[in-house]
Amino acid sequence: MDRTAIITGASGGIGAEVARELARRSWRIAVVGRNKARTEEVARLVEGTPFVCDFDRLDDVRELAETLDTRYDRIDAIVNNAGGIVGKRAVSADGNELTLQRNVLGSVVLTERLVPKLLHSRGRVVHTSSLVSRFGRIALGDVNYEKRRYGAGWWPYASAKLGVILYARSLAARTGLESFPVHPGYVRSGFGAESKSGKLILALTGWMQISPEAGAASIVHAVDTPELGVPNGTYFDGLTPDGPTHIAAGDEKLIKAYWREIAALTGCEAEHYQAT
Repeated sequence: MDRTAIITGASGGIGAEVARELARRSWRIAVVGRNKARTEEVARLVEGTPFVCDFDRLDDVRELAETLDTRYDRIDAIVNNAGGIVGKRAVSADGNELTLQRNVLGSVVLTERLVPKLLHSRGRVVHTSSLVSRFGRIALGDVNYEKRRYGAGWWPYASAKLGVILYARSLAARTGLESFPVHPGYVRSGFGAESKSGKLILALTGWMQISPEAGAASIVHAVDTPELGVPNGTYFDGLTPDGPTHIAAGDEKLIKAYWREIAALTGCEAEHYQAT
């Protein structure tokens, strides 16, 4: 039986490498990206299907979710890999701070719409987080960084990646779906290049970076391993489960409160699902 994986942020970097490896393992790939030409090229290389979507507009993500739901009889995995850092505070068409929307809210809209189909297929959701989540801070009521110091984008990025973990654990608790946040490592890519501080950091730390292929390995492992042998919602640091995280990542009250906050921002219903 064909297994179908939806991979966001798949037009380059880690996402493209995840697509290549899963395709090599006979997965059917839905390649989601913002850049049309690059998305179509990756889809061609993996014999998958391209879907162009701008996560800066949640209506585009809703339309994508409807298209995917109609297109595929079954969905076995979603890799929520879209994201990035924004050097100067900006707001999306939906009124949300862009870092939050690109890293968290877009994935929430896509995933929540497809939960029933994932449950039917006993699917799995893998979320790309980051080691910098350990420096994040969740301020309920100010997730959009209207009041806090922006720090050239690094503070909201760290907070959003902590939010990825909270959402992943909320999804596991609310739906029973297998849902795992993963830090793929410090991967060599164009990440952060749109901010001056990001360019400097990339230049100074090139020796520490790993290849996109190496970074993709942990995500592929989380997607393609039938039994991971860990509790649902476990955070992976590379291939290692239970990697170091922010203490808030295990706060069950915060996990529930954060879900209520982002559900309100996205218009998603804070409900439980049952497998069909």
